[in-house]
Parts: sequence; structure tokens; C-alpha cells
Amino acid sequence: MSEELRPILETRGLGISFGGLKAVQDFNLRLYPGELAGLIGPNGAGKTTVFNLLTGVYVPTEGSVMLDGEVLNGKKTHQFVAAGVARTFQNIRLFRQMSVIDNVKAAFAKDIKYRMGAALFRTPAYWRAEAAMEQRALDLLDIFNLKEYAGALASSLPYGQQRKLEIARALATDMKVLLLDEPAAGMNPTETAELVECIGIVRERFGIAILLIEHDMSLVMKLCERITVLDYGQTIAEGGPEEIASNPRVITAYLGESDGEEDASHA
Repeated sequence: MSEELRPILETRGLGISFGGLKAVQDFNLRLYPGELAGLIGPNGAGKTTVFNLLTGVYVPTEGSVMLDGEVLNGKKTHQFVAAGVARTFQNIRLFRQMSVIDNVKAAFAKDIKYRMGAALFRTPAYWRAEAAMEQRALDLLDIFNLKEYAGALASSLPYGQQRKLEIARALATDMKVLLLDEPAAGMNPTETAELVECIGIVRERFGIAILLIEHDMSLVMKLCERITVLDYGQTIAEGGPEEIASNPRVITAYLGESDGEEDASHA
């Protein structure tokens, strides 16, 4: 990736401590428009904590997060979303008892132009805005082959389609950066193949930068141009897939991995 191109997402010396424990320290990342990068590491390495720092869930105790040159430190999660950072989670978080299309339309809330009075009295302005949102939502669902399920409950979709719906909803926020937290977890091979296609669409059609956390190393090596490896909250390696796969420090970190699940505060 050319250094002449300005990074869309950048961190400088980013870190956070919990009660004296440094969960992440001196984390430096540059993510460029259209790039697909990976963030990997053993359980407890600090990956999810980094995502929480990049989305305003945690406020860093040191360093900075910048989106398109703007420092986002101290902003709330909804302000990160408004600025252009969207995220999916390890456990799918949809409005399960709402329809598929309403899940997508919910992400358009910041774009609503009509006033409360227009909504109460169902004025022409209200119906025009609603029709426009409906069409935008249908267009997004169509991209991911979900249009036929628009009126179905989100909870009725198979797991792989729920993940695609979550990504479609993220796209509705007009994001610049998409953070994918273990998107292939729990998927069968067919669903994983569909996910790869979905990620490719997001990247190629929309030019969105993607940062991916994933334990499926074959998926990471297949998708990511550049990979950053964390261990105990510190970056131990960064490079292309082949370089990472043969790095002795990375191999040692994974051989020493415990079987426990990542702790929510040190993930």
C-alpha cells in the first residue's frame, strides 16, 4: 500500500490500562481505503479490546485514534458510527423480532430529514422520506441476495444470512471503515464461502476499508493483504500472509495459546 495514500483509519501509540494492567499498549495501525487487513493473536491477546478502542466503547489511556485525519478520542460510540466506523460482533446483534428490512432501515436514523410533526400527521414529506429509505434498504438487501426475505423476521434467517444482514445494516450507516469481529465463527463451509463473497462485495463495490479479527487462519490468509499480530496487548509482527505464517514469534505465540475463551476486558 502506497505511503502517499492517506490512511482512512490510523492509530498512534494507542493503549489502555485496567487497574494497572496494560491490556493494549503502543498499538500503531494504518488502514487505507479499500484495504482488507487482519488482526490476529492468541486468546487474551487484546484483539477485541483494540476493536473497543476503535469504536468508542473504551477511551484510550494513551495514544490516539484518527479517522480520515480527525482525532476521535473521547467521542461516544454513536459519534464513531456517525463519523464512519461500523462494526459487527462475535455474537450477531440484530433486532431479532423486527423484519429484515426494518433492521436495515434502523441504520438510516441519522439521515431522517422530516420533523416529528411530519411523522405524527403522516405528511407527504414523511411518506417521501419513508419511501426513499425503503428503496435504499431494498437495494442493500438485493446486493446480498436477501431482498426476498425483506418482510421476514430477522430471527427466522439461517445463521449465515443473519451475518450478511448484519453487514448490510452496517453498510446503511455510510461507513468508511468496517470492523469484522470473528465473522466466520459458527459457520459451515458453505456459509463461510458466502461470507467471503459478501466481504468482497463490500470492499470492491463500495471501496470500504475492512479490519478483520478471525481465528480461522485459512480465511485470514486467503482474504487479508496485511496482518497485524498481537500477543499480551503488544504487536509482535506485521506483514503479508506468507511473512506472518513463517514468523517464529507468531508461531511461538500460537503454540503457547491456552484453550480458554477471551476475557471481555482483555480480549
